[in-house]
Amino acid sequence: MATRAIPIVMDAGPLSDAAARAAADGHAAHDDDPSKPLAGPAPVYVQVGDTPIDEAEIAREMQFHRAHDPHAAREAAATTLVVRELVRRECARLQLAVTAEDGETEDEARVRALVAEALDVPAADEAALRQYYEANRARLHHPDGIRARHILLAAAPADIGARQRAQQRGEELVAALRAEPDRFGEFAMRHSACPSRDQGGELGWIERGDTVPEFDRQLFMLKPGLAGLTVETRYGHHVVEVLERVDGEPLAFEDARSRVAAYLETQARQNALHQYLHILAERYGVEGIALSA
Repeated sequence: MATRAIPIVMDAGPLSDAAARAAADGHAAHDDDPSKPLAGPAPVYVQVGDTPIDEAEIAREMQFHRAHDPHAAREAAATTLVVRELVRRECARLQLAVTAEDGETEDEARVRALVAEALDVPAADEAALRQYYEANRARLHHPDGIRARHILLAAAPADIGARQRAQQRGEELVAALRAEPDRFGEFAMRHSACPSRDQGGELGWIERGDTVPEFDRQLFMLKPGLAGLTVETRYGHHVVEVLERVDGEPLAFEDARSRVAAYLETQARQNALHQYLHILAERYGVEGIALSA
């Protein structure tokens, strides 16, 4: 799981009212058995140019955009798929040679190639660096660290039935571990699909960014102890126990300089990419969802 991934950060605009109503109606008609395949082709309410993004694709992507409101999860998933298609089309138009680097997905490689080719992102000057440092001293510290162990109940992203079974089994293990916490290592060896099972599920010390984004984000929200719910990722459902947590010490300006510069550069790149994506949406045409301004 030691994979670094840098997602595209985009705020999802609201779905068109008609598309949202139609999508909700379609899901409601299928709520009796969500693992049962839809009859006929999946409906399409979102489209980029002449490329349809059907509800089946959006449903598969939604597992990576968990939210209390399913409509918010759907918006985020649909936006991600729209952005992915816009970037793919523009890379093809510019005839960019895209080769994924170690630990990088093809989508991340396309974004990197497009940013390098089409965007001019100026570096922050000394005054901007110091201004940000002074305004964010409390947030600038050595990396937080978490020592954790987990039990991976594997399920393919597209296999809805398997993911439901993995979640149910995970919840059963959580209940069992509440009663008998000393059995975590035993359960990891018996049930986990991760090589860490041989170490009782131990992942060692993890810093932010060391794992895939959806695991990283949820892990650092946990307090020490056994998580009450499973953590869902592209790999399946994880039963997680936080063994130790260490908050990093504050950084002096000289120690924080490179981090601040990298952050401001990332923000400038994200803002430029955000504006560029709106240009691409106008160029290729997007139906069924509005990217935020």
